[in-house]
Amino acid sequence: MEKSKVLVVGGTGFVGRRIVVASLALGYPTFVLMRPEISLDVDKVQALLSFKAQGARLVEASLDDRARLVAAVRQVDVVVSALSGTHHRSQTVLLQHKLVEAIKEAGNIKRFIPSEFGTDPSRMGHALEPGRVIFEEKMELRRAIEAAKIPHTYISANCFAAYFCPNLAQMGTLLPPKDKVRVYGDGNVKVIFVDEDDVATYTIKSLDDPRTLNKTIYLRPPENILTQNELIAKWEKLSGNVIEKIYIPVDEWLQ
Repeated sequence: MEKSKVLVVGGTGFVGRRIVVASLALGYPTFVLMRPEISLDVDKVQALLSFKAQGARLVEASLDDRARLVAAVRQVDVVVSALSGTHHRSQTVLLQHKLVEAIKEAGNIKRFIPSEFGTDPSRMGHALEPGRVIFEEKMELRRAIEAAKIPHTYISANCFAAYFCPNLAQMGTLLPPKDKVRVYGDGNVKVIFVDEDDVATYTIKSLDDPRTLNKTIYLRPPENILTQNELIAKWEKLSGNVIEKIYIPVDEWLQ
């Protein structure tokens, strides 16, 4: 079966780079949207040139230029959005809605994957502020996609390993603790940690699979489902050091 042509939007970001690499590695004709503002970022320009050297096609278009964006979308069969959450949140949401409108106008896309890749927002109605608004905005985008009758797949990858494993699931740092670790609650809640390269690979593998059409894919590797206590124990075994645990009660943590 001929593989779909894939356009990656946000291809120079943390997840986007991995999606571009996975798409190329799996033999998909890969297009990367090259936005005007990227030309001022040396790191991103170098990433784009690297993708081009590996066979990707760079497509110049702005998310604020509807005509050029629609023209870019019409060159492919599938659009994968990896627009980064490091933007101001409302700006990222606005950009994704512009992308949805362009896909609707183009009318040729066989599959759209919006930029989610975390916890399934449809299951997060109980979330507390300020985090809750993120899930509500993702659900608004889903409703826009479905109202436009755009074929889609949602990817739920839970917790990125790079953000939650090296720091032993502590907030506010990405580095491993040297002698003390904060344990939230009793530390026995199960968490699903997923390698970002695996997220990208499964995302690309889903594109032409009829089983994933208009569905949510949950990435849940059994051996990657660990409590914070289990994660700490693995680190202690690897490092040969016992770390002091500072338990933070649930009420105090929520405060």
